[in-house]
Order: sequence, then C-alpha cells, then structure tokens
Amino acid sequence: MELRDIEIFLVLAEELHFGRTAQRLLVSQARVSQAIRKQERRIGAALFERTSRTVRLTGVGRQLRDDLQPVYAGLHESLERARSAARGVTGRLRVGMMPFNVVDLHPYWRAFRARLPRWELEVRQLDYVDPFGRLRAGDVDVLVTWLPVEEPDLTVGPVLCTNPRILAVAADHELAGRTSARLEMFADFRHAVAPGMPEYWEDSYLPFQTFEGRRIERGRPVTNAEELINQVGMGEIIHSFPSHVARHWGMPNIRWIPVTDLAPLSFALVWRTEAECEPITVLADTVRDLGALRF
Repeated sequence: MELRDIEIFLVLAEELHFGRTAQRLLVSQARVSQAIRKQERRIGAALFERTSRTVRLTGVGRQLRDDLQPVYAGLHESLERARSAARGVTGRLRVGMMPFNVVDLHPYWRAFRARLPRWELEVRQLDYVDPFGRLRAGDVDVLVTWLPVEEPDLTVGPVLCTNPRILAVAADHELAGRTSARLEMFADFRHAVAPGMPEYWEDSYLPFQTFEGRRIERGRPVTNAEELINQVGMGEIIHSFPSHVARHWGMPNIRWIPVTDLAPLSFALVWRTEAECEPITVLADTVRDLGALRF
C-alpha cells in the first residue's frame, strides 16, 4: 500500500466524509474514492459502509485503522526528522491555535525563529474537539487558548492577546441591525457547543446562563470552524467570538455585533508541565519580551 493511500484511508477514517477528506488533503474526491476502492480490492473486504448520508468504518476498516495509525505516525516522524536533519534543523516546536489570528501573532513567531534559528516553528489551527487532550497526547507542544486554564498537569504561560467580545449572526437575523448586544439576549437563541470541553472552560467562553439566571441553550455539537460559521450563516445559531475573528473571517452573510457586558477574552500559551524544554521556554520569554497585543 502506497504511503499516500494510507494517509487518505486514515484521514477518511477520522473525517468520515469524502468531501472534507479531499479538502484536507488537497486532492479531488475522485482521488479519495479511487484510493479506497483500490485498498478494498487488495484486502478483499469493504473498509467503509457508505450511504447517501453517512460514511462509517466496517469492522475490517476499524481493525486496519488501529493497526496503521501507529505505523504511519512513526514513519511520518522518521521522514520529517530526516528532512529536518538534511536542512540542518535540530528540532520542531508545534504550536496549536484555538484563536484565528495567526497573522496578528507573526511578530512572536519571527522573534522565536531569530532566537532559535535551527528550530522549526510549526503553527497550525486546531479543531474544537478536546484540545487539551491533543496537547496531552503530544500532537502539539504548545497550545494557544483562552483563559482561564485550570488543569493541574498544564502550565499557563504569558498572554499573547486580549480581545473584546462580538456576536456573530446571519445577515438576515432579527439581531443583525443592532449596534450592540448584551448577554441577556443570548438566552433567546441557540448557540453552538464543542465536544470535550471542561465545563469551567466552556463557561468562560460562553456562559451557561445569563446574569439574570436564564439558560443559554446549546445546539448540536460542532467540531471545526467551517461547520460553526456555516451554522451561523444559515441562521441556525448565533455565536460569540473574540473580536479578531471579524477581521480574519469576513463574510458577506455574517454580521458582527459588539457585546457590551462580557469580559474580554485573553489568549495565552499553555503546555504540559512535564514536557517543558528550551524551545518552549524561549517562546514564552519571547512573548513576555514583546508584550501582549490588545485590540
């Protein structure tokens, strides 16, 4: 089995959606289908159950996924280490982002690279599914996320930026013409929720109730930014964001309304205490030296 076909299979096993798999791997859906059919012919059994609405792993597919994941991860890491060694790179620091303002934070990334030129800095957006779990599993070395973070095994580092809150609604939503919003209004509409969030952390982003004690209703879970903004644009939900999102995620079918009575969100570096190392310390010192951004 070719390495690319293994990658296609594993991504499809995670996404369970041919379109999202193709988009994530920057290939056509036909290429994804072709790779899966080739693997199924070689194995002699179906790997996925497909209907017009769902894609699910078969028993054989689950077994193959479980067998291939550690093998692929080890091979991928070996190839990356070899490529880095060929370029004279001694290591890589992986930063997972919960906010969307990667561009705003470029001064930190440039300063880190200047201080540790033989270390690569990989910055990537994370989805909303259990980001602390991704950090603990070693998928990323450092997480940029909103505060507070109250996890005994994690160290909270310096703040990178602080943003006021805004509310996103569809352009034809009944709130779209307003110039400001208050938390009390949130209780009149449905909002999104992401799976795997500690309750205190979710509540700090979107409270479970208003100041007057009214429940703020959550809708069906969302796992990624595209799904979230599509639900807002379709009018299925409204959703609050840090203000930087309006600059980096401008869409004609979305209106952004300042929220006047929610405290600003601060985003900080977070890492596993036991995994602290020189590159993490250098990145934290870089942020402290440059100071936090405010909007």
